[in-house]
Formats: sequence, C-alpha cells, structure tokens
Amino acid sequence: MTSLSSFSATSIDGRQVELADYAGQVVLVVNTASQCGLTPQYAGLQRLQDTYADQGFTVLGFPCDQFGHQEPGTEEEIATFCTGSFGVTFPMFAKIDVNGDGAHPLYTWLRQEKGGLLGDQIKWNFTKFLVGRDGAVIRRFAPTTVPEDLDGDIEKALATEALAD
Repeated sequence: MTSLSSFSATSIDGRQVELADYAGQVVLVVNTASQCGLTPQYAGLQRLQDTYADQGFTVLGFPCDQFGHQEPGTEEEIATFCTGSFGVTFPMFAKIDVNGDGAHPLYTWLRQEKGGLLGDQIKWNFTKFLVGRDGAVIRRFAPTTVPEDLDGDIEKALATEALAD
C-alpha cells in the first residue's frame, strides 16, 4: 500500500529527506508560494505547527511556481523569506511541480488519493492535504481554507492511534 512513507523529497537546503521520517505523525502537506494573495497563510500554518508539534504533528511546505509565477525565487530566497517574514520553523522543501508530467511523485499520489471539486489537479497555491498517522490521506482542503479552520480535523487525526506496521 502506498503511503506518505513511500516518498522522499529534497529539503529546501538540498538534503534528501525520506518522508518515512514522519511515520506515525499527522502531517499537513501544503504547496506554498511567497508572492501570492494567500501567502499570509504561512502565519497560520506556523501556528498549527507550534500548537500541535508536541502531539505528533508536522506541516510540510512544498514551494511551487506553477500558479501565476508566484514563487520565482531560489530555495535560499524562499527559506529567507519564510523564516524572516513568518518565523517558519516547519520543514520546507525544494521547489517542485504539483501538476503535469513533471509533478513530484508525492503530489501525483496525493491528487489520486483525494481529488478536488474540479478533478484531481491542484488549482492554486496553498492546497492542503491532511495525512493521518497511518500515512493515508484523510482530507484535501481548498487553497482558500485558512489554517485556522483546520484545528478540529487535526485534533481528530491526532486522537487516532497509528496503525502497527
């Protein structure tokens, strides 16, 4: 069975990260952008990280430049912006594509697991996927769903015990 643990990604500082490192945690996977009208959601995502990290929760940010060229910077520029402007401490990854032939395999899987209102394609920055402790996708949230509206879903997922491997 495919799960979050089946994938790896390059961190924003160039290290290869096995997403199996997050096995047993509740994870929120988000495609991000620094020059989007929704960019202030970084603050809410960081609040979620701060609130729930000690309970086994992590936000994973994946910068993407496929929507209106709203993430034009280098990984170093993105990292500096996220930490300097929003105090981001959650893991950020190298810029990826979330749609099309070059889509990162993680996003191909996420889209297949939970399609959106108009099919499985990601429609904009800050689409969010909540992944349970078992590595399965629980729910997909629209870009306009603000992080402040996710507390209930996160708390419910955190209350679920991880399945034994």
